[in-house]
Amino acid sequence: MRQPIILLAIFSFFACPPVWSQSQNAIARAKAEYYVATYGQHYRVPVRLIRAIIERESNWRPCVVSDKGAAGLMQLMPATAERLQVRDRCDIQQNISGGVRYLEWLCRLFRNDYRLVAAAYYAGEEIVARRGLGYHNPDVVNYVARVRTAYLRQASIEPTPYTEVPR
Repeated sequence: MRQPIILLAIFSFFACPPVWSQSQNAIARAKAEYYVATYGQHYRVPVRLIRAIIERESNWRPCVVSDKGAAGLMQLMPATAERLQVRDRCDIQQNISGGVRYLEWLCRLFRNDYRLVAAAYYAGEEIVARRGLGYHNPDVVNYVARVRTAYLRQASIEPTPYTEVPR
């Protein structure tokens, strides 16, 4: 008599996505928003730019790994993470801290030209520093256009004030 009940419980677990995953996603997003606002303000990087990069890089998934080996919300490459002293690229706080520090460095390097900052974030600062806006790689042009669209869309969204880390 117990076997049908156990099988039903197992089936319902796999057939219906658990509710906790949605709440975990909401908590992860709230944490990410908190750190985006905190580090953005601290390093004077526009929150809209950070959000646009995250949206384009990972679509707010905390531990997604790309085919090229980039990981986390801001898709840090292993060498970039090491340079920024990020030990766990899937840790929301470490990933955003490293990504925002990298964006701040790129903003200084490219004198706050966000087109060049986004291009360098995607393709690497060396090639963009050499070629500037003359770099016409279609993937980079598409990436910059999508970041720009997300950045402009953020203008209509008021940031949520987070005063403490969500748990």
